[in-house]
This record gives sequence, structure tokens and C-alpha cells, in this order.
Amino acid sequence: MSQKVFRKGFLALAVTGALGLSSLAQADLVIGVAGPHTGANATFGEQYWRGATQAAEDINAAGGVNGELIKLIKADDACEPKQAVAVANRLVDQDDAQGVVGHFCSSSTIPASEVYDEAGIIAITPGSTNPAVTERGLSGMFRMCGRDDQQGIVAGDYIVDTLKASKVAIIHDKDTYGQGLADATKAQLNKRGVTEVLYEGLTRGEKDFNALVTKLRAAGAEVVYFGGLHAEAGPLVRQMREQGLTATFLSGDGIVTDELVTTAGGPQYTKGVLMTFGADPRLIADGKAVIEKFRANGFEPEGYTLYSYASVQALAAAFNGAGENDSAKASAWLKANPVQTVMGKKEWDGKGDLKVSDYVVYEWDEQGKYHQQ
Repeated sequence: MSQKVFRKGFLALAVTGALGLSSLAQADLVIGVAGPHTGANATFGEQYWRGATQAAEDINAAGGVNGELIKLIKADDACEPKQAVAVANRLVDQDDAQGVVGHFCSSSTIPASEVYDEAGIIAITPGSTNPAVTERGLSGMFRMCGRDDQQGIVAGDYIVDTLKASKVAIIHDKDTYGQGLADATKAQLNKRGVTEVLYEGLTRGEKDFNALVTKLRAAGAEVVYFGGLHAEAGPLVRQMREQGLTATFLSGDGIVTDELVTTAGGPQYTKGVLMTFGADPRLIADGKAVIEKFRANGFEPEGYTLYSYASVQALAAAFNGAGENDSAKASAWLKANPVQTVMGKKEWDGKGDLKVSDYVVYEWDEQGKYHQQ
């Protein structure tokens, strides 16, 4: 028996333990999990890491990928484009990653994906929704989520058809994701005959929005649409309510975390907040057993947790389908075959986008929890 065969046999016995133990044993298939593991948006990095870790443990316990075990590498980009490029280069040059789950912020995913493309590494993002992610002809770039030009249509139609609003203010955070989503929603509103009463950007990290709230009040906004993340959405909605502005607050999938309530200062401020996000994967029967595992360990698989789990499943299926851990072959396989995931069956088109997008509207309740309408 060769040393390699013996090593794999030994590793197969070790996978019943924690993933950390298997990684110490130098598993063979290296997958980077890239996203904001620190900083204001670290809650999304935790969702990514939790989902990917559980998926790797489950796949390894079932025999791994082409007889090899998955080893995860945490790559922290803090949602900063320059840092994203740096960690992408590290994954390629130092960690010898063969696949990547990430990044989160579209402004990070877009430049980092150029690094992966040049290195011939397959990557799938659980949460980057800007259309440019998959519109640049990169053969190995995929996503497990929808696109902002799909999400914006849902938001715009909801404002017109359900909220019946004609005075809509559109605010964005000047970032690739936030402004892109705001512009997609604006385009749909304009198409439906609604012209925004205010269109303005704020700065990430900003906390004092009182001057902006004054403008919103002066504009007579019935709905405030925000393209951005929870770190700014929370303080903005709180200051709106503190100044007596009762306009409906609607945002996108950048606020899909319980941290929204924390940043707002309590559920009394987030009650009634609306957001668009994919249909709740926690309600899909395919994921019941996995969801129970998370909850048994005291973690609620909110937001992008199951998206990350499904992304690891997709990479594993692609490599297995290719018959070897070759990114080019895995990418071609993934564009030609469906994958059964914890979120149901997923299929991709030639660009790497999902063939079916399932954006719906959620509402936050008085307990600080969000529910699909």
C-alpha cells in the first residue's frame, strides 16, 4: 500500500471529528472561504464560515471529493476591494486553493475573481448580486444567489403594486453593491411611472444621518428605499423613527442578519422594515436535517448560511462530476448539470448565474425577527 493511499485511509477515519481536526491532517482539496470575517460586516463572514464548515464536515464524512477530503481556508477581506485582491492572491499562491466560496461584497468579488480567473480556479459566491460579477466572461465564476437587476424589479414592483407609493426616496451607500441595487430599483420604479423624490448617497461607516432624515421629511417620502448593508441601515431607520418619520423602510439582501436590530438599537425601530431576499431556504424540506444540526449546536442558520453550505455542495458535485479536482472541467460540468443542494435543485447558465431567481419580500416583526411574506 502506498503512503498516499494509507494517508487517505487514515484521514477517512478522522472525519467524524471536527473539521479543524481533519484540516490538521492536511486534507487534499483546499477551498477558500472568502468574505468579511472581521469588520462591520463580519456577521456575513460568520454565516459563510458556519455554512461552509458544516458542509465540509458532512461531505468529508460521506467520503470526500474524488476520494480526497476538503480543507477550508478562512480568507478575510473585510469587504475591502484591495484586501480582497490580497487574500485572493494568497489563496492562489500560498494556500494552493482549488476552489473558492466567496466573496460577499460585490466590490470585493469583482476584482478578486480576476485573480481566480487568471489562475484557473473555480469560484462561487453565495451573496454577491451585482450583475458585473458574471457579466465579464469569466469561465469559472458562479453564484448561488440572484442578481440585482432581478432583485430591483421585485422591489420596484412591490413599492408600486403593494405599497401603492408615489413618493419614493432612494438612498445608497456609494458601493458597487449598494448603489447598483438602488439603481436597479430606481430603473424599475421609473419604468412603472414613479420618479423618485430624492436620490442621494451616504458613506459607509457614517452614523449620523439626521441631516439626511431632514431631507427625507422635506421631500415627503412615503417609502425610503436603501441600497446598502445593515451597519448603515440600522442607524438610518432609527434616526428616521426618532424624528417621527414613519415612511416605510425597504432594503435588499444586505440587511439579512439579526445584527440589523442591534445596529438600529432595538426591535422597536426595525418593526415593519421590509427587505428583498431569496425565498427562505430554512423552509425548504431539502435542508431540514442540516438546519436541525445547526440549531442543535445553538446557531440559527440565517441569511447566507445555507447559501454557503450549498456553494460547497456545488463545488463538491462539480469536482466529483468532472471525475477529478480540475477547475476547468468542474466549471464545464456545473454549467451542464443540476446539483441537488440543501436549498433544493440548482442549475446554472453559461454565465454562471442561476437559471431561476426566487426573490421575495420579508418583514421584520416586533421581536426583531424577519419573516417571508
